[in-house]
Amino acid sequence: MKKPFIIVKDLAVKMQGNTVLDGISFSILPNEHLAILGDSESGKTTLANVLAGKLHFEGKLLINSDNVTDTHTRIKLVEQRYSFKNLSGLNDFYYQQRFNSYDANDAPTVYEELLKASSPGSKPTCLPDRQANNIDFNLSVLGISHLKNSPLIQLSSGEHKRFQLAKALLNPSQVLILDTPYTGLDISAVKKLNKILEGISEKGTQIILIPGTFPIPDFITKVAFLKNKKLNFFGEKENFLPEENSNSLQRKHIYNTNLLTVSNKVSQYETIVEMKNIELKYGSHLIFKELNWKIKEGEKWLLKGRNGSGKSSLLSMITGDHPQAYSNEIYLFGKRRGSGESIWDIKRKIGFISPELDAFFDKNVSCFQAIGSGYADTIGLFKKLNQEQNNTILQWLDFLQLSHVSTKPLHSISASLQRMILLARALVKNPPLLVLDEPCQGLSQEQSLQFVSLINQICIGTNKTLIYVSHDEKNIPECVEKIFKLEKKDNQFYSIIKPAALAVA
Repeated sequence: MKKPFIIVKDLAVKMQGNTVLDGISFSILPNEHLAILGDSESGKTTLANVLAGKLHFEGKLLINSDNVTDTHTRIKLVEQRYSFKNLSGLNDFYYQQRFNSYDANDAPTVYEELLKASSPGSKPTCLPDRQANNIDFNLSVLGISHLKNSPLIQLSSGEHKRFQLAKALLNPSQVLILDTPYTGLDISAVKKLNKILEGISEKGTQIILIPGTFPIPDFITKVAFLKNKKLNFFGEKENFLPEENSNSLQRKHIYNTNLLTVSNKVSQYETIVEMKNIELKYGSHLIFKELNWKIKEGEKWLLKGRNGSGKSSLLSMITGDHPQAYSNEIYLFGKRRGSGESIWDIKRKIGFISPELDAFFDKNVSCFQAIGSGYADTIGLFKKLNQEQNNTILQWLDFLQLSHVSTKPLHSISASLQRMILLARALVKNPPLLVLDEPCQGLSQEQSLQFVSLINQICIGTNKTLIYVSHDEKNIPECVEKIFKLEKKDNQFYSIIKPAALAVA
């Protein structure tokens, strides 16, 4: 009889006096691979961090019958987002820095960071050719060889995730734990990653995976489902029935609230966005050129494209965060960009969310302040709000069932609740244009369904204009009418697709 490779018994975790996990017990045999599932705030990421030896816990955790104290030598965790320091040794970056070529030079490149990871404690210049070749191989396998000399700060969320995986694969470990590794990846990248993970699993690495809203890959053998901070199910993957363990994920969310009294049908602007022969490049690297896009008031668009195609950069030209917007012919709300309006005049009419904004947002402010910053379009609240604005924030917190976190620092709540708070920030001022870049990233399946339903009800039958980005076709609102796809084809860098083709690239 095989001896369990990982044994968890009566595991409990408390943070700031609150129980996060309680009474967790299970074991995994060699060559078994685990998917951790669960509702929002069920403790999935906490369990992953405990298994990786990164959090204090009560109870017993044994790995290969040895105590967990040395797991850092045998267990590797790929976190939701990679934290890195600038060349001055500080973790001091800001959201718009990604789009500023000069400021981005303060960040290490992909290759520099991987060289450092290949041989911790030694000088990168002294690495053997074998290790350098290993880096090149991993970059090639993950399809990001062209990013070898790119600053980390300039990577898109999908490219950033591929970089994390390239780093994790440099030095194989006994156990590889991946926290939502598919986040931000396009469909082809998800398939490629599953093939890579399957190959690793066949070579003896034990994989523990939090898939998020994505399907459980074929190589996974066991499922642990967390609910209300306890282990609700543990067993063979084929015996797991989601509908018996999750909340009623297919239920429709019907809202009846004055928060959804959006723009009326009286036209304010004929054209919301118009771009003429747009070009974007970083140094000699051309992202796109001769791009034309016209968005009329009330239209609902899906923006598509593979990782690194320029979606987030294109959106940053609309939101006023990209310096190259001034060198291009762009019209926003009927006015030429750079014709006298301030960046705040532009932002006032836009509700915005993106993975990058989430990553660089000030997480030390309270959840109430984070939502309130949407009125000022700042990352953090720096101005006093009036009573009407305060009341609206309280209504949003109540509406999203988040009143209990109102005064808590943003960093103290789960990643999915942080994202819900920032979604409320995008909606709080009821803007005429919503720019939602991967808004369901990091949300549970239930939260995603809730949010997509909310966006549908906000947008259907109104003059609200929507630009929406999602690699997951389950999270595309029904209200979407048109698709704008960024791709290079016949020397053209875009194409418009009819709404019938809602397959996600």
